[in-house]
Amino acid sequence: CVLYTQTVANREWREFGRTEVIDNTLNPDFVHKFILDYFFEERQNLLVVVKNNIDWASSVIHNVPSYFRGIPGKNCGTIIVKAEELGNCRESVLMQFCGNKLDKKDFFGKSDPFLVFYRSNKDGTFTICHKTEVVKNTLDPVWQAFKIPVRALCNGDYDRWCVCVCVCVCVCVFSHDYIGEFSTSYRELSKGHSQFTVWEVSHSHFPHVYFTHFCLKYHKCFLKISYTQINFTVAIDFTASNGNPSQPTSLHYMSPYHLNAYALALRAVGEIIQDYDSDKLFPALGFGAKLPPDGRISHEFPLNGNPENPYCSGIEGVLEAYYQSLKSVRLYGPTYFSPVINHVARYASLVKDGSEYFILLIISDGVISDMAQTKESIINASSLPMSIIIVGVGPAEFDEMIELDGDEVRISSRGRFAERDIVQFVPFRDYIDRRGNHILSMARLAKDVLAEIPDQFLQYVRSRGIKPQHSSHSSSSKPPPALVHPVHPLQTQI
Repeated sequence: CVLYTQTVANREWREFGRTEVIDNTLNPDFVHKFILDYFFEERQNLLVVVKNNIDWASSVIHNVPSYFRGIPGKNCGTIIVKAEELGNCRESVLMQFCGNKLDKKDFFGKSDPFLVFYRSNKDGTFTICHKTEVVKNTLDPVWQAFKIPVRALCNGDYDRWCVCVCVCVCVCVFSHDYIGEFSTSYRELSKGHSQFTVWEVSHSHFPHVYFTHFCLKYHKCFLKISYTQINFTVAIDFTASNGNPSQPTSLHYMSPYHLNAYALALRAVGEIIQDYDSDKLFPALGFGAKLPPDGRISHEFPLNGNPENPYCSGIEGVLEAYYQSLKSVRLYGPTYFSPVINHVARYASLVKDGSEYFILLIISDGVISDMAQTKESIINASSLPMSIIIVGVGPAEFDEMIELDGDEVRISSRGRFAERDIVQFVPFRDYIDRRGNHILSMARLAKDVLAEIPDQFLQYVRSRGIKPQHSSHSSSSKPPPALVHPVHPLQTQI
């Protein structure tokens, strides 16, 4: 099942998410849930598509194809969608169950049981919320412990009933046999009720499922109650592969009519980030250029030409410094990422108490020349309060940048793995509006590149056991005024 939402600007359908695949059934009951923000002022159209082969679906649909609407004159079945407003419940619970003397269902062996949990809805129906793994050939299974948000289990209503159904997999006929079920509630579980009788009318004996482990974890909303200063740094690619800035074919071309890709990406991300920086003074760096007057190649130079104070006032100040640099430096090469990553990492290493978090935006057009060193720098930075956003501009292939984004495979080098995923890469061309709507392009880009930042931040503070701070008067990571702007209290609540 694939869920699409419709954009307000051009009414195209964009994929929001997909459920798991359920094999060999005409009555799927999907466990995966979609959490959407509700906006009172918008009409939020949804498109739900169910298909036999999940690989077919495109991430963007401009017009709903006729075959999405079924076959005229034929009943293709019914899609049941249930929605509920989520409660403000941020706990999660770790639970484990085991069974004892379950009913034997297999003809040649014992049973292959698993558990399915349903939560009750306000209308008296039930919605699946978790499914355990199958334990093979046993009447006394021990299922693996699993973590589930309390919101998914009962939506914050501790007395809401949950039903657990014990089922056996019958491989020979590709079906499931019902063993039995029991009912409970979150409150009952939290009080330590540990033994549940599995009921089925036809049974003369009563097997049991035992509740062996319960551990409640509170996940406070760190961003709402913590004072954390966001330090935003920009690094822009000034290598010759971008083309001559005076030519319209250049990625750095300064058109009098519209922003180039670098400026669009910078503004899209920066205008969101700047709201979390109290003084709105941003260090802006360039790399891969020859600097006047001696033509020295630099991979870490201030865009404003002031090494003593590389800070620019707001995103407009960064853009102004960027345009001035294009007039004064000579595009050259190669493309080195590691110097600017190490630059930010040095300051991130000075403060690890959660009071400050560093975000580096790198905008570049292609091949990374120091890939090995860049991997090492990212692995080192993964233990620091830091995230890296990479936006690829232009038509080049971005295989190396994709490799740095550790969503699928955690980045590694010489046997060392990144402690956490801190890199988010996107190609800018995927966000260009075909009708030239730059505002829409920037909104899409900002939404996607910033989506992982809160989770990356929370991963860092949780891994360090850092508790939310209600004040931030610790020593700042800002270096002396000879390198950056003068220090003064920076407390932005996010």
